[in-house]
Amino acid sequence: MSFYITLAIVIALIALVIVIFNTLVSLRNRHQNAFAQIEVQLKRRYDLIPNLVETAKAYLKHEQETLEAVISARNQALAGLSAASNDPSNATAIGKLGGAESALTGALGRLNVVMEAYPELKANENMMQVSEELTATENRVAFARQGFNDAVMAYNEYKQKFPAVMLAASFGHGKDAALLEFDDSNEIQAAPKVQF
Repeated sequence: MSFYITLAIVIALIALVIVIFNTLVSLRNRHQNAFAQIEVQLKRRYDLIPNLVETAKAYLKHEQETLEAVISARNQALAGLSAASNDPSNATAIGKLGGAESALTGALGRLNVVMEAYPELKANENMMQVSEELTATENRVAFARQGFNDAVMAYNEYKQKFPAVMLAASFGHGKDAALLEFDDSNEIQAAPKVQF
């Protein structure tokens, strides 16, 4: 009789270990997939920015420095996204992406201020279309970022709770995943607005 009790306990422990392992894998995959959604939206955003700059160039001949700053910030953000895409669990890469995104948001904000002085540019059909697409993309980025951060929180919470905490490191889940945060806490709450 004690043999069967011991066997039942061993089977229950094995089942618990399997459930913990599978849950950790599932939650890690969810947060990596959530990052992939951010990646899609950020790439779309980065692809729109050169269109915005090209449309503005004809009107903003005296504002070349501002346009170059936007392109430079876009290129840095694209490089940050590339590094973070290789390992969405890497806190350093996610932090660099957040910093690059903050710099890009600031450059776009400065461009918006400059554009206010050019009413004919604000009325340009191409500019209106690109700015609408950029604003819609900003909203998608904010939504995808929230989904990513929620998935990261679920993953980190699960692996820090008992009994998963006892096994997570041995299953290759030792490091917490990093949230995608921005340097300026005000920029987390609202997507950047670019209006022309």
